[in-house]
Amino acid sequence: MARFTLPRDLYHGKGSLEALKSFKGKKAMICVGGGSMKRFGFLDRAEAYLKEAGMEVKIFDGIEPDPSVETVMRGADAMLEFRPDWIVAIGGGSPIDAAKAMWIKYEYPDCTFEDMCKVFGIPELRKKAHFCAVSSTSGTATEVTAFSIITDYSKGIKYPIADFEITPDVAIVDPELAETMPQKLVAHTGMDAITHAVEAYVSTANCDYTDPLAIHAIEMIRDDLVKSYNGDMAARDRMHNAQCLAGMAFSNALLGIVHSMAHKTGAAFADYGAHIIHGAANAMYLPKVIAFNAKDATAKKRYGVIVDYMGIADKNASDDDKVKALIAYLRKMNDDLKIPHCIKNYGADSYPCENGFVPEEVFLQRLPEIAKNAIGDACTGSNPRQPSQEEMEKLLKCCYYDTEVDF
Repeated sequence: MARFTLPRDLYHGKGSLEALKSFKGKKAMICVGGGSMKRFGFLDRAEAYLKEAGMEVKIFDGIEPDPSVETVMRGADAMLEFRPDWIVAIGGGSPIDAAKAMWIKYEYPDCTFEDMCKVFGIPELRKKAHFCAVSSTSGTATEVTAFSIITDYSKGIKYPIADFEITPDVAIVDPELAETMPQKLVAHTGMDAITHAVEAYVSTANCDYTDPLAIHAIEMIRDDLVKSYNGDMAARDRMHNAQCLAGMAFSNALLGIVHSMAHKTGAAFADYGAHIIHGAANAMYLPKVIAFNAKDATAKKRYGVIVDYMGIADKNASDDDKVKALIAYLRKMNDDLKIPHCIKNYGADSYPCENGFVPEEVFLQRLPEIAKNAIGDACTGSNPRQPSQEEMEKLLKCCYYDTEVDF
Protein backbone atom coordinates (compact mmCIF):
# COMPACT_ATOMS: atom_id res chain seq x y z
CA MET A 1 0.00 0.00 0.00
CA ALA A 2 1.21 3.50 -0.87
CA ARG A 3 -0.01 6.93 0.15
CA PHE A 4 -0.54 10.17 -1.77
CA THR A 5 -1.02 13.28 0.39
CA LEU A 6 -1.38 16.95 -0.54
CA PRO A 7 -2.80 20.02 1.23
CA ARG A 8 -6.58 19.97 1.49
CA ASP A 9 -6.79 23.33 -0.28
CA LEU A 10 -4.40 25.01 -2.68
CA TYR A 11 -5.10 28.59 -3.74
CA HIS A 12 -3.16 29.72 -6.79
CA GLY A 13 -2.94 32.63 -9.19
CA LYS A 14 -2.39 36.32 -8.65
CA GLY A 15 -4.23 37.68 -5.64
CA SER A 16 -4.67 34.29 -4.00
CA LEU A 17 -3.11 35.63 -0.77
CA GLU A 18 -6.57 37.07 -0.19
CA ALA A 19 -7.77 33.54 0.65
CA LEU A 20 -6.59 34.26 4.21
CA LYS A 21 -9.77 36.33 4.64
CA SER A 22 -11.82 33.14 4.60
CA PHE A 23 -10.00 31.38 7.44
CA LYS A 24 -11.98 30.57 10.58
CA GLY A 25 -10.30 30.77 13.96
CA LYS A 26 -9.51 32.94 16.97
CA LYS A 27 -5.74 33.40 16.83
CA ALA A 28 -3.15 33.23 14.07
CA MET A 29 0.62 33.36 14.36
CA ILE A 30 2.47 34.49 11.24
CA CYS A 31 5.99 33.09 10.91
CA VAL A 32 8.23 35.07 8.57
CA GLY A 33 11.90 35.46 7.72
CA GLY A 34 13.90 38.55 6.87
CA GLY A 35 12.74 41.83 5.42
CA SER A 36 11.47 41.04 1.92
CA MET A 37 7.91 40.12 2.89
CA LYS A 38 7.73 43.30 5.00
CA ARG A 39 9.46 45.43 2.37
CA PHE A 40 7.09 44.45 -0.41
CA GLY A 41 3.97 44.75 1.77
CA PHE A 42 2.96 41.08 1.77
CA LEU A 43 3.30 40.67 5.54
CA ASP A 44 1.03 43.65 6.17
CA ARG A 45 -1.51 42.29 3.70
CA ALA A 46 -1.47 38.83 5.29
CA GLU A 47 -1.93 40.31 8.75
CA ALA A 48 -4.79 42.53 7.53
CA TYR A 49 -6.57 39.62 5.83
CA LEU A 50 -6.37 37.48 8.97
CA LYS A 51 -7.68 40.34 11.11
CA GLU A 52 -10.50 40.78 8.59
CA ALA A 53 -11.30 37.12 9.24
CA GLY A 54 -11.76 38.07 12.90
CA MET A 55 -8.51 36.72 14.30
CA GLU A 56 -6.02 38.09 16.77
CA VAL A 57 -2.62 38.04 15.05
CA LYS A 58 0.92 37.73 16.40
CA ILE A 59 4.05 37.84 14.26
CA PHE A 60 7.15 35.72 14.84
CA ASP A 61 9.81 37.18 12.56
CA GLY A 62 13.53 37.01 11.95
CA ILE A 63 13.67 33.35 10.91
CA GLU A 64 17.09 32.99 9.31
CA PRO A 65 18.05 31.25 6.07
CA ASP A 66 18.83 27.61 6.91
CA PRO A 67 16.84 27.83 10.16
CA SER A 68 18.43 26.47 13.30
CA VAL A 69 17.19 24.13 16.00
CA GLU A 70 17.38 27.10 18.39
CA THR A 71 15.05 29.21 16.24
CA VAL A 72 12.58 26.33 16.11
CA MET A 73 12.55 26.08 19.90
CA ARG A 74 12.10 29.84 20.31
CA GLY A 75 9.21 29.84 17.89
CA ALA A 76 7.55 26.91 19.63
CA ASP A 77 7.84 28.74 22.96
CA ALA A 78 6.15 31.79 21.39
CA MET A 79 3.34 29.56 20.11
CA LEU A 80 2.88 27.91 23.51
CA GLU A 81 2.49 31.37 25.03
CA PHE A 82 0.14 32.78 22.34
CA ARG A 83 -1.79 29.54 21.63
CA PRO A 84 -2.74 30.07 17.97
CA ASP A 85 -5.24 27.85 16.17
CA TRP A 86 -3.74 28.86 12.80
CA ILE A 87 -0.03 28.94 11.98
CA VAL A 88 0.62 30.90 8.80
CA ALA A 89 4.16 30.70 7.41
CA ILE A 90 4.98 33.19 4.68
CA GLY A 91 8.18 33.51 2.65
CA GLY A 92 10.75 31.12 1.23
CA GLY A 93 11.52 27.60 2.30
CA SER A 94 13.26 28.64 5.50
CA PRO A 95 10.36 30.25 7.43
CA ILE A 96 7.93 27.58 6.22
CA ASP A 97 10.28 24.73 7.21
CA ALA A 98 10.98 26.35 10.58
CA ALA A 99 7.28 26.87 11.25
CA LYS A 100 6.55 23.20 10.45
CA ALA A 101 9.04 22.12 13.10
CA MET A 102 7.68 24.73 15.56
CA TRP A 103 4.20 23.28 14.95
CA ILE A 104 5.35 19.82 16.07
CA LYS A 105 6.91 21.21 19.25
CA TYR A 106 3.84 23.39 19.93
CA GLU A 107 1.50 20.41 19.73
CA TYR A 108 3.88 18.12 21.63
CA PRO A 109 6.04 20.24 24.00
CA ASP A 110 7.96 17.21 25.25
CA CYS A 111 9.04 16.26 21.71
CA THR A 112 12.79 16.68 21.17
CA PHE A 113 14.49 17.60 17.91
CA GLU A 114 15.80 14.03 17.76
CA ASP A 115 12.21 12.79 18.01
CA MET A 116 11.21 15.04 15.10
CA CYS A 117 13.92 13.53 12.91
CA LYS A 118 12.53 9.98 13.16
CA VAL A 119 11.32 9.44 9.61
CA PHE A 120 7.52 9.22 9.46
CA GLY A 121 7.41 8.98 13.24
CA ILE A 122 5.57 12.17 14.22
CA PRO A 123 2.34 11.76 16.21
CA GLU A 124 -0.97 13.16 14.94
CA LEU A 125 -1.01 16.94 14.64
CA ARG A 126 -3.93 19.44 14.33
CA LYS A 127 -5.05 19.02 17.92
CA LYS A 128 -4.10 22.66 18.59
CA ALA A 129 -3.60 24.34 15.21
CA HIS A 130 -3.91 24.08 11.46
CA PHE A 131 -1.12 25.17 9.12
CA CYS A 132 -1.07 27.42 6.07
CA ALA A 133 2.05 27.94 3.94
CA VAL A 134 2.46 30.89 1.59
CA SER A 135 5.46 30.48 -0.70
CA SER A 136 7.47 33.43 -2.01
CA THR A 137 10.19 31.45 -3.82
CA SER A 138 9.92 29.02 -6.71
CA GLY A 139 11.87 25.97 -5.64
CA THR A 140 11.45 24.29 -2.27
CA ALA A 141 7.68 23.69 -2.69
CA THR A 142 7.58 23.18 1.06
CA GLU A 143 4.06 24.65 0.92
CA VAL A 144 2.83 21.26 -0.36
CA THR A 145 5.35 18.81 1.08
CA ALA A 146 5.76 16.47 4.01
CA PHE A 147 9.31 17.72 4.59
CA SER A 148 11.18 20.35 6.60
CA ILE A 149 14.93 21.01 6.66
CA ILE A 150 16.44 22.24 9.93
CA THR A 151 20.14 22.89 10.59
CA ASP A 152 21.99 21.77 13.69
CA TYR A 153 24.86 24.25 13.61
CA SER A 154 26.69 22.51 16.45
CA LYS A 155 27.15 19.53 14.12
CA GLY A 156 27.19 21.42 10.81
CA ILE A 157 24.44 19.13 9.48
CA LYS A 158 21.06 19.81 7.89
CA TYR A 159 18.41 17.34 9.02
CA PRO A 160 15.27 16.55 7.02
CA ILE A 161 12.10 16.08 9.01
CA ALA A 162 9.82 13.80 7.01
CA ASP A 163 6.22 12.98 7.85
CA PHE A 164 2.86 13.40 6.12
CA GLU A 165 1.60 15.02 9.35
CA ILE A 166 3.52 18.21 8.50
CA THR A 167 1.99 18.55 5.04
CA PRO A 168 0.25 21.93 5.29
CA ASP A 169 -3.55 22.08 5.43
CA VAL A 170 -3.61 25.04 3.05
CA ALA A 171 -1.07 26.17 0.44
CA ILE A 172 -1.19 29.61 -1.17
CA VAL A 173 0.80 29.81 -4.40
CA ASP A 174 0.53 33.48 -5.37
CA PRO A 175 3.01 34.42 -8.13
CA GLU A 176 3.00 38.07 -7.06
CA LEU A 177 5.27 37.07 -4.17
CA ALA A 178 7.71 35.24 -6.46
CA GLU A 179 8.07 38.27 -8.72
CA THR A 180 10.11 39.93 -5.95
CA MET A 181 12.89 37.29 -5.99
CA PRO A 182 16.43 38.51 -6.76
CA GLN A 183 18.11 36.88 -9.75
CA LYS A 184 20.43 34.58 -7.82
CA LEU A 185 17.49 33.21 -5.83
CA VAL A 186 15.61 32.53 -9.08
CA ALA A 187 18.56 30.41 -10.24
CA HIS A 188 19.04 28.42 -7.06
CA THR A 189 15.37 27.76 -6.33
CA GLY A 190 14.75 26.83 -9.96
CA MET A 191 17.48 24.21 -9.95
CA ASP A 192 16.13 22.90 -6.65
CA ALA A 193 12.78 22.46 -8.40
CA ILE A 194 14.12 20.53 -11.38
CA THR A 195 16.13 18.33 -9.01
CA HIS A 196 12.92 17.57 -7.10
CA ALA A 197 11.15 16.56 -10.29
CA VAL A 198 13.98 14.44 -11.71
CA GLU A 199 14.66 12.66 -8.42
CA ALA A 200 10.94 12.01 -7.89
CA TYR A 201 10.61 10.49 -11.36
CA VAL A 202 13.45 7.98 -10.85
CA SER A 203 12.80 7.35 -7.15
CA THR A 204 11.99 3.80 -6.14
CA ALA A 205 8.75 5.19 -4.65
CA ASN A 206 7.49 6.76 -7.91
CA CYS A 207 3.97 5.85 -8.97
CA ASP A 208 1.22 6.67 -11.46
CA TYR A 209 0.10 9.60 -9.29
CA THR A 210 3.51 11.26 -9.05
CA ASP A 211 4.92 10.64 -12.55
CA PRO A 212 2.68 13.12 -14.43
CA LEU A 213 3.41 15.86 -11.89
CA ALA A 214 7.17 15.30 -12.18
CA ILE A 215 7.21 15.19 -15.98
CA HIS A 216 5.03 18.27 -16.47
CA ALA A 217 7.14 20.19 -13.93
CA ILE A 218 10.29 19.27 -15.88
CA GLU A 219 8.74 20.44 -19.15
CA MET A 220 7.68 23.75 -17.60
CA ILE A 221 11.09 24.34 -16.01
CA ARG A 222 12.78 23.58 -19.33
CA ASP A 223 10.67 26.29 -20.93
CA ASP A 224 10.64 28.92 -18.21
CA LEU A 225 13.55 28.83 -15.74
CA VAL A 226 16.19 30.62 -17.81
CA LYS A 227 13.57 33.09 -19.08
CA SER A 228 12.52 33.79 -15.50
CA TYR A 229 16.17 34.29 -14.51
CA ASN A 230 16.50 36.82 -17.33
CA GLY A 231 13.54 38.86 -16.11
CA ASP A 232 10.51 37.45 -17.98
CA MET A 233 7.76 37.85 -15.37
CA ALA A 234 5.23 35.68 -17.22
CA ALA A 235 7.82 32.89 -17.09
CA ARG A 236 8.43 33.72 -13.39
CA ASP A 237 4.71 33.22 -12.72
CA ARG A 238 4.69 29.85 -14.52
CA MET A 239 7.80 28.74 -12.62
CA HIS A 240 5.89 29.29 -9.38
CA ASN A 241 3.38 26.67 -10.54
CA ALA A 242 6.10 24.36 -11.91
CA GLN A 243 7.99 24.18 -8.63
CA CYS A 244 4.75 23.43 -6.80
CA LEU A 245 4.01 20.51 -9.13
CA ALA A 246 7.54 19.22 -8.54
CA GLY A 247 6.89 19.47 -4.81
CA MET A 248 3.66 17.49 -5.08
CA ALA A 249 5.62 14.80 -6.92
CA PHE A 250 8.55 14.48 -4.54
CA SER A 251 6.54 14.80 -1.34
CA ASN A 252 4.88 11.53 -2.33
CA ALA A 253 7.56 9.82 -4.47
CA LEU A 254 10.41 10.95 -2.18
CA LEU A 255 13.87 11.99 -3.36
CA GLY A 256 17.39 10.59 -3.76
CA ILE A 257 21.04 11.11 -3.01
CA VAL A 258 21.36 14.50 -4.70
CA HIS A 259 19.43 15.79 -1.73
CA SER A 260 21.24 13.55 0.74
CA MET A 261 24.55 15.02 -0.40
CA ALA A 262 23.21 18.59 -0.46
CA HIS A 263 21.86 18.24 3.08
CA LYS A 264 25.15 16.94 4.44
CA THR A 265 27.50 19.33 2.62
CA GLY A 266 25.40 22.50 2.94
CA ALA A 267 26.62 23.59 6.37
CA ALA A 268 29.66 21.28 6.61
CA PHE A 269 32.12 24.08 5.84
CA ALA A 270 30.37 26.97 7.59
CA ASP A 271 33.50 27.56 9.65
CA TYR A 272 35.18 28.63 6.39
CA GLY A 273 32.77 31.49 5.94
CA ALA A 274 29.84 30.30 3.85
CA HIS A 275 27.22 27.63 3.20
CA ILE A 276 26.86 25.72 -0.04
CA ILE A 277 23.39 27.02 -0.87
CA HIS A 278 20.94 24.14 -1.18
CA GLY A 279 19.73 24.84 -4.72
CA ALA A 280 23.26 25.40 -5.98
CA ALA A 281 24.41 22.16 -4.32
CA ASN A 282 21.61 20.29 -6.08
CA ALA A 283 22.54 21.90 -9.40
CA MET A 284 26.17 20.83 -9.06
CA TYR A 285 25.46 17.30 -7.84
CA LEU A 286 22.51 16.35 -10.07
CA PRO A 287 24.54 15.62 -13.26
CA LYS A 288 26.97 13.46 -11.25
CA VAL A 289 24.19 11.51 -9.54
CA ILE A 290 22.42 10.93 -12.87
CA ALA A 291 25.64 9.36 -14.20
CA PHE A 292 25.90 7.22 -11.04
CA ASN A 293 22.23 6.15 -11.02
CA ALA A 294 22.21 5.39 -14.75
CA LYS A 295 24.23 2.24 -13.99
CA ASP A 296 20.88 0.94 -12.75
CA ALA A 297 18.87 -0.26 -15.78
CA THR A 298 15.47 0.95 -14.54
CA ALA A 299 16.79 4.40 -13.66
CA LYS A 300 18.57 4.70 -17.01
CA LYS A 301 15.34 3.91 -18.85
CA ARG A 302 13.42 6.49 -16.82
CA TYR A 303 16.06 9.17 -17.48
CA GLY A 304 15.53 8.33 -21.16
CA VAL A 305 11.79 8.97 -20.78
CA ILE A 306 12.55 12.38 -19.21
CA VAL A 307 14.73 13.22 -22.22
CA ASP A 308 11.97 12.15 -24.62
CA TYR A 309 9.50 14.50 -22.94
CA MET A 310 12.06 17.32 -22.90
CA GLY A 311 12.81 16.80 -26.58
CA ILE A 312 16.56 17.29 -26.18
CA ALA A 313 17.71 14.15 -28.02
CA ASP A 314 16.57 11.96 -30.87
CA LYS A 315 13.81 9.60 -29.65
CA ASN A 316 15.59 6.74 -31.41
CA ALA A 317 18.85 7.39 -29.57
CA SER A 318 20.07 4.82 -27.05
CA ASP A 319 19.29 5.35 -23.39
CA ASP A 320 23.03 5.85 -22.79
CA ASP A 321 23.05 8.72 -25.27
CA LYS A 322 19.90 10.17 -23.74
CA VAL A 323 21.54 10.16 -20.31
CA LYS A 324 24.52 12.02 -21.78
CA ALA A 325 22.13 14.53 -23.38
CA LEU A 326 20.37 15.13 -20.05
CA ILE A 327 23.65 15.68 -18.22
CA ALA A 328 24.86 18.08 -20.92
CA TYR A 329 21.55 19.98 -20.82
CA LEU A 330 21.69 20.42 -17.05
CA ARG A 331 25.32 21.56 -17.15
CA LYS A 332 24.42 24.13 -19.82
CA MET A 333 21.55 25.32 -17.62
CA ASN A 334 24.01 25.79 -14.75
CA ASP A 335 26.18 27.89 -17.04
CA ASP A 336 23.18 30.00 -18.07
CA LEU A 337 22.32 30.55 -14.39
CA LYS A 338 25.91 31.30 -13.29
CA ILE A 339 26.10 28.25 -11.03
CA PRO A 340 29.47 26.45 -10.66
CA HIS A 341 29.93 22.84 -11.74
CA CYS A 342 31.75 21.70 -8.61
CA ILE A 343 32.58 22.54 -5.00
CA LYS A 344 36.21 23.35 -5.90
CA ASN A 345 34.96 26.29 -7.99
CA TYR A 346 32.15 27.36 -5.65
CA GLY A 347 32.83 30.84 -4.31
CA ALA A 348 31.62 32.12 -0.96
CA ASP A 349 29.14 34.26 -2.93
CA SER A 350 27.92 31.07 -4.73
CA TYR A 351 29.28 32.18 -8.11
CA PRO A 352 31.89 30.24 -10.12
CA CYS A 353 35.51 31.07 -9.34
CA GLU A 354 38.92 29.47 -9.80
CA ASN A 355 39.43 28.73 -6.12
CA GLY A 356 36.30 28.18 -4.06
CA PHE A 357 35.85 28.75 -0.36
CA VAL A 358 36.22 25.05 0.58
CA PRO A 359 39.95 24.14 0.73
CA GLU A 360 40.83 20.79 -0.80
CA GLU A 361 42.56 19.46 2.30
CA VAL A 362 39.55 20.37 4.48
CA PHE A 363 37.15 18.67 2.06
CA LEU A 364 39.25 15.48 2.00
CA GLN A 365 39.61 15.47 5.77
CA ARG A 366 35.84 15.73 6.31
CA LEU A 367 34.87 13.51 3.39
CA PRO A 368 34.43 10.17 5.24
CA GLU A 369 32.10 11.71 7.83
CA ILE A 370 30.11 13.63 5.20
CA ALA A 371 29.73 10.45 3.13
CA LYS A 372 28.58 8.47 6.16
CA ASN A 373 26.02 11.15 7.04
CA ALA A 374 24.77 11.32 3.44
CA ILE A 375 24.21 7.56 3.35
CA GLY A 376 22.21 7.88 6.57
CA ASP A 377 20.09 10.75 5.24
CA ALA A 378 16.34 10.19 4.95
CA CYS A 379 16.47 10.73 1.17
CA THR A 380 18.94 7.92 0.45
CA GLY A 381 16.54 5.03 0.90
CA SER A 382 14.47 5.88 -2.20
CA ASN A 383 17.46 6.46 -4.50
CA PRO A 384 17.47 3.93 -7.35
CA ARG A 385 21.04 2.83 -6.64
CA GLN A 386 22.25 2.41 -3.06
CA PRO A 387 25.83 3.65 -2.65
CA SER A 388 28.38 2.06 -0.38
CA GLN A 389 30.59 4.23 1.83
CA GLU A 390 33.38 3.93 -0.76
CA GLU A 391 31.05 4.84 -3.65
CA MET A 392 29.61 7.82 -1.79
CA GLU A 393 33.11 9.12 -1.08
CA LYS A 394 34.07 8.69 -4.74
CA LEU A 395 30.87 10.43 -5.85
CA LEU A 396 31.47 13.36 -3.52
CA LYS A 397 35.01 13.64 -4.89
CA CYS A 398 33.55 13.87 -8.41
CA CYS A 399 31.34 16.67 -7.11
CA TYR A 400 34.36 18.44 -5.63
CA TYR A 401 36.69 18.16 -8.63
CA ASP A 402 34.09 17.95 -11.46
CA THR A 403 35.45 14.61 -12.67
CA GLU A 404 33.59 11.90 -14.59
CA VAL A 405 31.54 9.30 -12.74
CA ASP A 406 32.73 5.95 -14.13
CA PHE A 407 31.72 3.56 -11.35
